[in-house]
Amino acid sequence: VHDKFLCGSTGCRGSRNAGWDTGSVLDLRRATVADVPRMQHVAEQAYSPYLPRMEGRRPGPMETDYRAAVSETEAWVAESDSEVVGFLLLVGEADGMLLENVAVHPSHHGRGVGRALLLLAEERAAAAGHARIRLYTHETMVENQRLYERVGYVETHRGGEHGLVRVFYEKALAPGDGATDGG
Repeated sequence: VHDKFLCGSTGCRGSRNAGWDTGSVLDLRRATVADVPRMQHVAEQAYSPYLPRMEGRRPGPMETDYRAAVSETEAWVAESDSEVVGFLLLVGEADGMLLENVAVHPSHHGRGVGRALLLLAEERAAAAGHARIRLYTHETMVENQRLYERVGYVETHRGGEHGLVRVFYEKALAPGDGATDGG
């Protein structure tokens, strides 16, 4: 499954239009094993700026087995100019979709790649029949929290695990949300 978007200063044209601005064609497609090294690289680059805030503790996405994730989750990549610049991992659960990980290479921050991936996550959740999507982030990742809140996620609670304090979010999906192209 591929979704292409032509993006420029006025937004994107394609099968969806969420107002992001990547300045190039953004291709969202299912990840393959061939994407694993680039996904690992994106994760390292996306999460390493948080290491000082987390007192040197490596966030879970820096330790993820992306080969397993590609085969065990609904994994997607965002490509710009044939280069993987972001990715998304989704896990269907009985009561909703878990957005397990979304990461964007720092060279593409502020270009709407994260928003495009979040929109795709919502569309995939709705297409799978889920009424809500959930995610969590570390309490020090405040930039991510602001983005989630801007696009309609609501904080549900905070909790600790393995010495990490996570902020949990949820977004209700309206009936009819999701891809109209079946894909």
